[in-house]
Amino acid sequence: QVQLVESGGGLVQAGGSLRLSCAFSGRTSSSYAMGWFRQAPGKERVFVAGITWSSGVAFHIDSVKGRFTISRDNAKNTVYLQMNNLKPDDTAVYYCATTSGLISDDGKSYNYWGQGTQVTVSS
Repeated sequence: QVQLVESGGGLVQAGGSLRLSCAFSGRTSSSYAMGWFRQAPGKERVFVAGITWSSGVAFHIDSVKGRFTISRDNAKNTVYLQMNNLKPDDTAVYYCATTSGLISDDGKSYNYWGQGTQVTVSS
């Protein structure tokens, strides 16, 4: 069965870095793309970045461009989110998710989700 497991979250000072991982077990050819979302306290979950498995085409939202990089390792069925120059506004629970469609910023397009990993950035 499909299972997504995030890891790599933690507490870091502003300006620091973290690398999140999302291990995808039970992956089939129906999984076309992966996305990272985040949900800050009291706010809705929002899209951060996405990548396709086959070609590695990636997309990042403007607020993280130049700081975050999404990547994937097909052999390991793992997707990463390298986060550099972290800011307190990046504090959130980060989720990975998979979709059988194109990369989308709509969470409804994703059919499987991980449990989330907490990222806390102190000022």
